Amino acid sequence: MILKLYKSEVHRASSITITGSKSESNRLLLLQALFPELVINNCSNSDDSKVMAKALAGDDSIIDIHHAGTAMRFLTAFFASRQGKEVVLTGSQRMKERPIAILVEALKALGADISYLETEGCPPLLIKGKTLSKNQVSLKANVSSQYISALLLIASKLENGLALTLEGDITSMPYIQMTLDLLSQLGIESRFENQTISVQPKVSPLKTKVITVESDWSSASYYFSMVALSPVGTEITLSSYNKTSLQGDSVLVDIYKLFGVASKFDEHALTLIKQEDGDKQPIIINLKNAPDIAQTIAVTCLGLGLECQLSGLHTLKIKETDRLVALQNELQKFGAQVSITSEALQLQPISEWQNDVTIATYNDHRMAMAFAPLALKTNLKIEDYMVVSKSYPTFWDDLKAIGFKFSK
Repeated sequence: MILKLYKSEVHRASSITITGSKSESNRLLLLQALFPELVINNCSNSDDSKVMAKALAGDDSIIDIHHAGTAMRFLTAFFASRQGKEVVLTGSQRMKERPIAILVEALKALGADISYLETEGCPPLLIKGKTLSKNQVSLKANVSSQYISALLLIASKLENGLALTLEGDITSMPYIQMTLDLLSQLGIESRFENQTISVQPKVSPLKTKVITVESDWSSASYYFSMVALSPVGTEITLSSYNKTSLQGDSVLVDIYKLFGVASKFDEHALTLIKQEDGDKQPIIINLKNAPDIAQTIAVTCLGLGLECQLSGLHTLKIKETDRLVALQNELQKFGAQVSITSEALQLQPISEWQNDVTIATYNDHRMAMAFAPLALKTNLKIEDYMVVSKSYPTFWDDLKAIGFKFSK
């Protein structure tokens, strides 16, 4: 399926309501399975969160989480700690290529019974749930913070809690802090000292607790890009966002000042305003703590004719696709010079626009959404455009509402 986007303009003043954060929602869904007294408002309507909720609520012996990497990591830890529960956890072909050995080995060190059914170190997994009584484990911290969060989320239900020692540089620290903050909201005690995170077992019962999920900042990133690529005076208002956020991608507020975009908070609304055309200085950013917005920023730089140097991107190679290679492939279609390493991307600006470029999405929702704002500059086509449902099912409807023109 191909979506044809025609050169468009965003309405000068637009409003969009974005569903809850996928990252927060998936953490809370697992915690709700452990603590049924938890009530979640504004849960994400993404495919990933739906898959997560279905797996936690059902009683299937084979669970297919498709492309949902977060669900794979979190559910591996969850089912490993469920005494007497035996499941096969599988996913898409790409999921069967994504490594999970670091998490599996950590769970085994705690006493888990997990085996690989196909490729060593990758899903599908056969998990035989056990009571995990050991409470000390070490984990490489520079691969994926989701491994760390998966262990932290189940820690308070382990007999003796958990002392998790992190080895090496820590990747995506805001996501770990998000997990610890959510645990704290449920009255679960934790301590993070030096490289060790300790979580105490939750002994006292949880009183009814209502948590409202903040809207997704990763989804907001595409609107930051649209405003940056629009004329001075363009405004888009997004709901519902907080000035103080658990989500690492809220760093967008500071980053997009470089592109002349101001952010104004009014209660739970965030208004993005194009105040000025930024200068033509190269954009140099380390995205170690917010790698999911790398695609959006690279495309914004392409649209504005800016050089960019983005680093801290080593986790992008094990996402839905190798996002560094995918970005290089698709940016080059516009005539850009792009070089990549195992953890960085450098983009040189283009001199003139290529029209009707077809963007491949590689089963990656962020490829589709990151490139869509370029319709403010030129005609283009997006392959497999409904891949956006993984995190933002109403994306195209929302773009149409603010002025984008396209046909299927």
